[in-house]
Amino acid sequence: LYHVVKDYLPAPALAMIRYHSCYPIHREHAYQPLLKDGDAELLKWVTDFNQYDLYTKRDERMDVEGLRPFYEELINEYFPEKLAW
Repeated sequence: LYHVVKDYLPAPALAMIRYHSCYPIHREHAYQPLLKDGDAELLKWVTDFNQYDLYTKRDERMDVEGLRPFYEELINEYFPEKLAW
């Protein structure tokens, strides 16, 4: 996914895609010596994003059709009609 969207999304979004599943780096703060300037700031975005991950369960069902315009607007804002990958 990262390689498909890397030319279109801002750095915080790319960090969320790359590091969301790497809990040691953003939850236990492992691998700190390997981080470069700016990585710590990007990892804050990853931590904030965690509240929306797949493991967050809600009892109420989402209104998919009601949410569709919101997500279509986001897609249109960041992606061209045809992706180059």
